[in-house]
Amino acid sequence: MTALGFLYPGHFAEDDYPRIEQLLGSDIRVDLVHTGIGEDAYRLEALRGTGAVDQLARSVEGLRLSGAEAVVWASTSGSFVHGWEGAHEQVRALARAVGMPASATSFGFVHAVREIGVRRVAVAATYPEDVTALFADFLRAGEVEVAAAHSAGSRSAEQVASWGEPEILALARAADTPRADAVLLPDTALHTASHIAALEKDLGKPVLTANQVTVWEALRLTDRRVNAPGLGALFSREPIVQV
Repeated sequence: MTALGFLYPGHFAEDDYPRIEQLLGSDIRVDLVHTGIGEDAYRLEALRGTGAVDQLARSVEGLRLSGAEAVVWASTSGSFVHGWEGAHEQVRALARAVGMPASATSFGFVHAVREIGVRRVAVAATYPEDVTALFADFLRAGEVEVAAAHSAGSRSAEQVASWGEPEILALARAADTPRADAVLLPDTALHTASHIAALEKDLGKPVLTANQVTVWEALRLTDRRVNAPGLGALFSREPIVQV
């Protein structure tokens, strides 16, 4: 049994995690601990507060007691808004606090892009343009080429947590471009676990979504590789057929 720990901000799309655990179909346990978010707003000041190290450190005791072998801060924007170096320091501080390997969803995207072997990506972001631009900068700092970036202009996690497959497909299509080898949906407040296969079929290319990438990053930290085609190209070696 491999136990994976996640610090998830608030209560928005956390039901993606038991769904992903089910789709993994293996001896993987997913343990989620909720952190406070303060103000639910996609503004830089609010997002930086969400990922404050002292706030994360207060939430880690439950993960230690769960027997988790690695922990991932399950917030993309609560990481990349600190910049490449700031996000590294956030993760180092989290690792010290929890006493186990640690990472964040934002780094998971960089590692996942490398894993699937693509060069250029399109970013399909729920965020306002200034927040999306910081994620694109973060990816570039990780040597990921950003071919396009689309901002939906949403103002809060609560707003996007209500989106279903039609809205998520529309977001991905709006960002996609023939120059992109994959499409990234960076918001962990989006319910995407049940829609990855449909997204990849519709776009004809790999799609990386935040909660999918978060769980994959925790598995990477524990040196586990799991084949789960229902979770898309990141979890499968099967080619995607263009339709």
